[in-house]
Amino acid sequence: MDERERGAELRRVARERFGWSDLGTEQAEAMQGLLDGRDVLVVMPTGSGKSAIYQVPTVLLGGPTVVVSPLIALQRDQVTGLRDSEAPDAVAVNSAQSQSVTDEGWQAVEDGDAEYLFLSPEQLARKDVLERLRELRPSLFVVDEAHCVSAWGHDFRPDYLTLGEAAERLGRPPVLALTATAAAPVREDIVEHLHMRDPHLVTTGTDRPAIQLSVHTYTDDPSKREAVSRWTAAAPAPGILYTATRKDAEAYAERLREDGVDAEAYHAGLRAAERRRIQDGFMEGAPAVVVATSAFGMGIDKPDVRFVAHASVPESLDSYYQEVGRAGRDGEAADAVLFYRPEDLGLQKFLTSKSLDSEALRRIMSTLFQQDAPQSRSRTAELCGLSRRKAGDLLNLLEEAGAVAVEGRRRAVRAVAGWSAEDAAEAAAEVFEQRRRIDRSRIEMMRGYAETPSCRRRYLLGYFGEQLDSPCGRCDMCERLDDEPAASDHASPAGEAGPYVPNERVQHADWGAGTVMHMEDDRVTVLFEQVGYKTLSLSAVEEGDLLTGA
Repeated sequence: MDERERGAELRRVARERFGWSDLGTEQAEAMQGLLDGRDVLVVMPTGSGKSAIYQVPTVLLGGPTVVVSPLIALQRDQVTGLRDSEAPDAVAVNSAQSQSVTDEGWQAVEDGDAEYLFLSPEQLARKDVLERLRELRPSLFVVDEAHCVSAWGHDFRPDYLTLGEAAERLGRPPVLALTATAAAPVREDIVEHLHMRDPHLVTTGTDRPAIQLSVHTYTDDPSKREAVSRWTAAAPAPGILYTATRKDAEAYAERLREDGVDAEAYHAGLRAAERRRIQDGFMEGAPAVVVATSAFGMGIDKPDVRFVAHASVPESLDSYYQEVGRAGRDGEAADAVLFYRPEDLGLQKFLTSKSLDSEALRRIMSTLFQQDAPQSRSRTAELCGLSRRKAGDLLNLLEEAGAVAVEGRRRAVRAVAGWSAEDAAEAAAEVFEQRRRIDRSRIEMMRGYAETPSCRRRYLLGYFGEQLDSPCGRCDMCERLDDEPAASDHASPAGEAGPYVPNERVQHADWGAGTVMHMEDDRVTVLFEQVGYKTLSLSAVEEGDLLTGA
C-alpha cells in the first residue's frame, strides 16, 4: 500500500469508526509515520486532536496500543471518549480501581476485545506488569504529556524516566510521544529519555490565535480580588478561574455564588468522588464556572470554554499556557486573563522554594553502602525510615548526581563505589539547587510576560522558541499600541537576519551552554542548562562578547 492509499485508509477509518469528517495535515503525517514503523514526536496545541494520532492507526495495525497517561482522571476521560465511538474498546489499569475491574481489563486486552490499554508510568515500573504486557506484543507505545520526561519541562516526573527502558522490554514497538508545548531542549530530552530512534517530528507550532491574551495589573490585594470576582461574574460562561491556594478557590467560588454564578471550588483537598462530580458536571454544563487550583484541567476536553482566568500568577509560562489552552477549543473567540500583582510573584517563589533534607540524603547513602545487593526503592525507603515519595525524590537527585546507580527491571538502586555519604549529599544538593534556579528563572519569565511593553503573544511564543512575523493583534498590548505598533513593539520579524536565531546553541563564559529561545531588536532570551532562562541586552552581549557559538 503506497502513501496515498494509506492516507485514504486512515481517513476512512477516522470517518467510519470515529465519526471525524477529515484529518488534519499534521495528524495524517504523524499517523503515516507510525504505519511506516517510525518513532514520532508530536508537538501540537492543547485541543488539536493529538489523541487521534494513535487511535486511528491502532485499528489498522492490529495488536494493542499501550498509552502511558500521568493522571487517573485523564485515563478515565480518554477511556470514556473511546467507548463513546465505534472504535475498539479501551481499558485502564491503575491503583484507583478494584482488583476485579483491573482483572477484567487485562482479560479484555488478552482476548482481543480491547485494543487500547491506559496505564500510569508507575505501573510500568512493575516487573509483573511489564511481563504481562510483553506477552501481548503491543503495536504502539504512546507517551502522553511527554514533556514530563524532561527536567526542563514544567511538570517533570521522575517515573517517566523509566519509560524508554519499558518500551525496550516490550519488544520495542514504535514510540509516539505527545505534548502540547516543548521547546527545543525539552524535545531533545524527550528523544533521549524515551530512547526514540530517528523520530519523525510533527509540529504545528503552539499558537492559539482565537484566544485573546490580557493582563490586568493591580497594586493591592483587595482591589485585585474585587476585580477578579466582578470580571468572572460578568464573563460569558463556561469558564475556569485558577487560584494559587485551596482557600482562595473556596473563597472565590462562594463570592461568585453570592453574585448569582453557578460556581464550585475544585482542589486536591476534596474527596475523589467530589472532584469527579464537579468535573463531570462541568463537562455537562453545570457548574458553569469551576474555581480551581492547578489540580484541575489536565485531560479536560470541553470545546466551548469561553474563558480561563488566573487570579494569581502561575509558577511558569509553561503551566500558564497549558492552562489557558483549555479555552476556545472549538475555534471560537475566548479570553485568557491574568490578574497580576507584582507581589504575588513572592508567593510563587515561596511555593517553589522547597527545602532539602541533607541528613536524609546521607542516611540513604550510608544505608545503601551497608547492603550486599541493590535494593528496591520501597525497601530503601523502609530501611531509612522515609516515605516512599520522599525517598524516591532524594534517590532521583542522587542518581542524577552520579552517586546512585539503577539496575535491572525493578530499577533497584545501589551506591556507586568511590563516593562518601557526605560527598554524595553535596552533589545531590547542587542538582537540587540547579533545579531551583531554573524554577526561579521561570518565575522571572512569568514576570516578563505580565510586564512586557509589547505584543504578549510574541513574548509567550518566544518562550517556546517560536517567532511571530508581526504583532498578533489579539492581545491587550496590541490593542493599546494599535496607533503606533512600530514604535512600541520590539520584536524583530522572524524573517529578518539577526545575530542569533531561535533554537541556536550558544555558550556563556559563566553560565555555560544554552539555547536561544527568542530574539528582539534589543535583547535575546536564552535557556541556559545551569541557570535557566536569562534575558540579555544585545548591546551588552555584543560589547562584552558574552555569547559564542556552542
